[in-house]
Amino acid sequence: MAGRACGEIKPFIVMEVLERALELEREGRSIIHMEIGEPDFDTPAAVIEAAKRSLESGDTHYTDSRGIPELRDAVARWYNRRYDCGVAPSQVLVTMGVSPALLLVLSCMVDGSGDEIILGNPCYPCYPNFINYLGGTPRFIATREEDGFQLRPDDVRAAIGPGTRAIMINSPANPMGTLIAPGDLEEICGLGPPVISDEIYHGLVYGDKEHSALEFTKNAWVLNGFSKLFAMTGWRLGYVIMPEDRIRQMQILQQNFFISPNSFVQKAAITALDREHPEIPEMIEKYDSRRRYLLEKLPALGLEYAVEPKGAFYIFVRTDHIDPDSFRLAFDILEKAGVALTPGIDFGERGEGHLRISYANSLENIKEGMDRLERYLEERGPG
Repeated sequence: MAGRACGEIKPFIVMEVLERALELEREGRSIIHMEIGEPDFDTPAAVIEAAKRSLESGDTHYTDSRGIPELRDAVARWYNRRYDCGVAPSQVLVTMGVSPALLLVLSCMVDGSGDEIILGNPCYPCYPNFINYLGGTPRFIATREEDGFQLRPDDVRAAIGPGTRAIMINSPANPMGTLIAPGDLEEICGLGPPVISDEIYHGLVYGDKEHSALEFTKNAWVLNGFSKLFAMTGWRLGYVIMPEDRIRQMQILQQNFFISPNSFVQKAAITALDREHPEIPEMIEKYDSRRRYLLEKLPALGLEYAVEPKGAFYIFVRTDHIDPDSFRLAFDILEKAGVALTPGIDFGERGEGHLRISYANSLENIKEGMDRLERYLEERGPG
């Protein structure tokens, strides 16, 4: 595998924003956090209790590198209930978060600079960074604002070449919060190359329905986990659903890189998938109320979006009329207004001239953040 030096990997800018925001807080400043993509809710109580029982039962040892059979069964059941897609437990590999899952998947697909992964621009920053780290080539497609920056099948078809190893899909999407149309997803899934579908924001959808790539093809590598829908970011648990004949290759990589997923966390994750949790619909309703507030407030501040975001907890707004340099603008807002936002350039050159606004914060704090942003824009003036 033709890996690249760590020095070639670009910084994850949202973390740079967060780290500066934390410095300012240590200095006594009040900061409204609307940069980070982390639920501000607690993990459902039943999941926490399951983890406690698991620890008390002595589940503190290595497990099967693929994940415990009971959890692999639960993942398959969960997907089959939601999408009726015929997943078998033997297709599931449990990982310590979705980022390790993506690293394993790409390690199975990328073996040199001639290997290309097709993906949209803008996109989640770690996608191209992982591809570059493994020595592959991100094959970017310039997506359009009027499409919610989602891939068009004709553009994907035109980008497929001899080096294509997979097509990367993210719906609901980070940073846009938009969903790919089911017809477009079905068409992309039928183009031939494997589809890597990042479905970590599934379940966090408002007035619409998300679709899994597994509804349309067996040649899919689906990434998902517990961080977003179950508010379990710190638990570090995810999984991959893949063609069964590729499990052994992934298992070998997992054995070498990570040994096995966390044991007691896996037991708690079974409860997450198999039980109904009253906290989750309440959480989704609160996200939606925040979303609806921002969808009205942001245009009133001159911050426009082309397509209504109906998933995740992000809104991607155009800001090039204020400052074409989103990095400079985000840090200026942070320093002067005490509101932490993510520069669009973090998500690729097509994201420049935008800011990502996360509503994973209380409505009270979001309103305060918008008041601060309004004062900042008034003091800054036009241009």
